[in-house]
Amino acid sequence: ILLSGNFRQTLPVIPRSTAAEETNTCLKSSPLWRYVWKIQLTTNMRVALLNDASAELFSNPLLTIGNGRVPADASNGFISFPPNFCNFVSTKEELINKVFLNIIANHKNYDWLSERVILAAKNKDVDCVANEDEATNYPTEFLNSLDVPGTIYNLNQP
Repeated sequence: ILLSGNFRQTLPVIPRSTAAEETNTCLKSSPLWRYVWKIQLTTNMRVALLNDASAELFSNPLLTIGNGRVPADASNGFISFPPNFCNFVSTKEELINKVFLNIIANHKNYDWLSERVILAAKNKDVDCVANEDEATNYPTEFLNSLDVPGTIYNLNQP
């Protein structure tokens, strides 16, 4: 059996469980784990195939953080990001404006839009950013009439 993946991203989901229970049920806690032959990849092929120096400059600090090699502040347990690693914002509006700067001029530009996304780790943060009260709800018939590259059509088809 070949097992692959990033164990930091593949913890089991157990409804109404604690973090300790989830950790105890993961494969690495299994008695079988001692029989697993472990090998590690040493080259990030996604980055290598891009042939882009900026992708490597971005991926190396991510890997350092993910491997726990960034020292944490003893007083609060937080880590400091490298300079120019990311942009910090204070409000939801500032975040949206940074990610979607010039949206009025580019709202029909598929390539421009496909390079932008706002991700959030917690559902409450997603709900805050994607506030339904601020959204425009279009009828399904109208959405089905649009011809946009890369979209699935006929939202109401069985």
